[in-house]
Amino acid sequence: MSDWGPVFVAVVLFVLLTPGLLIQVPGRNRFVEFGNFQTSGVSILVHAIIYFALICIFLLAVGVHMYMASKTTMADWGPVLIGVVLFILLQPGLLFQIPGNNKSLEFGTMKTNGKAIAVHTLIFFALYAILILAVHVHIYTG
Repeated sequence: MSDWGPVFVAVVLFVLLTPGLLIQVPGRNRFVEFGNFQTSGVSILVHAIIYFALICIFLLAVGVHMYMASKTTMADWGPVLIGVVLFILLQPGLLFQIPGNNKSLEFGTMKTNGKAIAVHTLIFFALYAILILAVHVHIYTG
């Protein structure tokens, strides 16, 4: 049976930590800005670090995604690393944005909108679920 815990945690964190939706650190004019629908390379990096810390806490420390194998507990880093990479690459406005503010597809605008966040969240969910649940990408340490 598939474990949907890592998928749920990763998608929720993707939405909540998308720079410019709820919060942007650092903001364009202040250190913290709320709901400005803007982003930057630095804010994506800061939010990715926060994403990494939180997904490690939820998937590795809290144990939302832990497997028992040969009577030893093994931490699965696959969902963490895949989540962080997809979090960065799929940020609306960094590489691309669907839909854009002026076109259906825009590249490198460093801006976003509510529709783009929703579309990118669906793309994130689909890719993450495929890689974790269908392809079974796992990186065990123990």
